[in-house]
Amino acid sequence: MRFYEDIQIGDRSEYGSHTFEAEEIKAFSRRFDPLPFHVDEEAARHSLYGALCASGWHTGAVCMRLSVDYKTRERAAMEAAGEPTAESGPSPGLRDIRWIKPVYPGDTVTFASEVTGKRETSRPKFGLITHSTRGTNQNGELVYSVQGAVFVERRTK
Repeated sequence: MRFYEDIQIGDRSEYGSHTFEAEEIKAFSRRFDPLPFHVDEEAARHSLYGALCASGWHTGAVCMRLSVDYKTRERAAMEAAGEPTAESGPSPGLRDIRWIKPVYPGDTVTFASEVTGKRETSRPKFGLITHSTRGTNQNGELVYSVQGAVFVERRTK
């Protein structure tokens, strides 16, 4: 990860894509969000959604997985180039999580994040980065969005 001072508002990270499959949707939902339209195709056909669809929590979990994988690759590339890397601290949380459109079996969702702000904190080792993360389906339609924040290590002065 880059240091707080090296991150700019507007920086964008492309986390990657994931195709949601029916069995995966049902398995996640049976365990964590067992609403009928997430676990039963027949019940889903008679629901507001008209077909089986992924839990919003599933969509968010996939986004988190791709985010961690992206940051792991970024760190490895920086280390391979001999560049110093920063630690990310804890996240003070998420807000405005939105599941804008259903994610159906076969949908491929691409996740990306953009830095929306940064500020100094009372923690001398860290600055705070805010970001907007979005997921769009294969048709370019926004299906997921969330606002987040994370503490990022500052360069030692």
